[in-house]
Order: sequence, then C-alpha cells, then structure tokens
Amino acid sequence: MSASSRPPRQPRRALHGVLLLDKPLGWSSNDALQKVKGMLRAEKGGHTGTLDPLATGLLPLCFGAATKFSQASLDADKTYRATLKLGVTRVGGDLEGEVLETRPVAFDDAALAAACAALTGSIEQLPPMQSALKHEGRALYEYARAGVEVERLPRRVQVHRLDIVGRQDDELQIEVCVSKGTYVRTLAEDLGAALGCGAHLIALRRTASGPVRVDDAITIDALQALEPAERESRLLPPDVLLSGWPAVQLATDEAARFLTGLRRRTEARDCAAVRVYGPEPRAFLGSAHVKGGELIPGRLLSPPEVQALVAVAPPPNPASPHPVSTT
Repeated sequence: MSASSRPPRQPRRALHGVLLLDKPLGWSSNDALQKVKGMLRAEKGGHTGTLDPLATGLLPLCFGAATKFSQASLDADKTYRATLKLGVTRVGGDLEGEVLETRPVAFDDAALAAACAALTGSIEQLPPMQSALKHEGRALYEYARAGVEVERLPRRVQVHRLDIVGRQDDELQIEVCVSKGTYVRTLAEDLGAALGCGAHLIALRRTASGPVRVDDAITIDALQALEPAERESRLLPPDVLLSGWPAVQLATDEAARFLTGLRRRTEARDCAAVRVYGPEPRAFLGSAHVKGGELIPGRLLSPPEVQALVAVAPPPNPASPHPVSTT
C-alpha cells in the first residue's frame, strides 16, 4: 500500500480516567502504556510505578486528569503472589541471573513459620542492583547490566502480611502485602537465607494496589479485541485511585472556591488525605487534607475536567461525606 492510499492516522484526544491493565509477562510498564495509549488514541498518559518485565498483573494506567492522582497509587500498599525456587541462589535474585550456589532444602513447618514471622513487620532491605532506583541520575539496573556494583544503603519497609500459599517439591508460593518500595525479589532471597537453603524468584504477579484489584483488570489482548467505544468504556474515574480515602462533599459555591485553591472551613476531623466532591456525587474535584477545621486543597481538577468527568463517569459512592461550611 502506498503512502497516499493509507488511511489517515487518527488524531489523539483528551481522555480522562484510569484503566486497570493486567500486564503480560515480558512487557515493560512503558511498553504496556504506549500500546494502550495508542489503542485509546489518548493525548496524555502515564503508569503508576514500574512493574518488572518478569512480573505480571495489575498495572493501573492513568490518562488525562487522572495522571494528577497517580502518586496515590505509587504510595499505596501492594499485594503480590510470588513463586520461589528453594535451594538455588542466582545473581539478581531471579531466573535471569547466573546460579551462584546450590544447597539442600531441609526445613520443617516450624522453621518456615519462624522465618516468615521474622520477615513480617518493619524490616530493613538492601535495594537490589536490578532495581529502577536512581544513582547519580541512572537506574541501578543500568549499572548492573554494565557489571558495575554500586554501594546502596538499607531502607526500612513494611511487610504487612507474608502468607504461605502452597509448596510443591522445592517451589514455594507466597502472598505478601507490602509498603511501597519493598522488593519482593529481595524478600524471596531473605526468606531463602533464613531457611538456610537460599532461594530466588521464578514468578511474580501483582494482585492489588491500594483499593484496586487485578480481578477488575483487562489484558492487552482483550482490550485489543474491543471496539473503540468499548475500550473507552473500560476507563474508570480518577477517584478510583483514592476510593479508600474519606470523602468530603461541598455545596456549589464552596466547590467553586475550593477549585480556585482556597481553603474552606469544615466540620470534618483532621485527616491526612481526603477526596473532595461537589454537590453532585459525580463531581469529583480533587484531593485535600483536613487540619484544624480547614479543608486544604491538594491536587485539583480544572472546571472543564470536572465537567468532562461528570458527563461520562458513573456516580461514585463517597463514604460518609461531610458537608463543609465557611466561617
């Protein structure tokens, strides 16, 4: 087909919302974002934190106004299902690295329970060289690929839950709920070390990020099979990323003032993070925090963005909204 006979490229357009993607194995987070962005013909998009190419599962993608609230997903606790190979340690803690050591696997249920308990709660982790953590402007994995080891400092992270899902021969399945910045490959290595046999990660799947779940996500193949209008219908309103936060609802005049960045008086209790709505349940305005009887704006939508979302989004269900009054 000649260039002159090709159909014209469809223009990009302003879309606002969150698409919950079930990322496939082998894709980088940016690969997945660019593919979906092209399918939706969206002008502006971003992902909510890197999911390793060797991992699958939940990757929330933000478009348009929703990108303003991607930090909420970045900061949220994450849940993963992981499969560990016991008795073998590898460079980098996963299947891609060379074998460092092979040891016999010999531990009982009591030792496994004790090792899991020791790695639950507030712990220190040394970021792996295969991470995207930056050193002098470059990701650590770039140094690792060049064979350069960079000195790193341990970081404190929170392992809220570490459960054994199953074991078959020398493979162990675990489910963990962790704070942001926790490296599951490092957790796998530490668990293997605590058991005295070593371990590395052979499979990883993210099942939740804050309030959103992989059960509600769509694969790239399934999205590709939809008609354009059906693809767009998969977009969720931006406040889905904040749905675990308390909600505050404002009257019309108060909502207009809030959108200009003005603080408002409120009867709501002090709270580090709330989502704010106008008089209509669909009218999501942005984020804020409450301190000393004041509602203090955080990330705000523009009036046109609010109207665009009101026109297309199903009404959310704000949890116990607090009316706000001025003094």
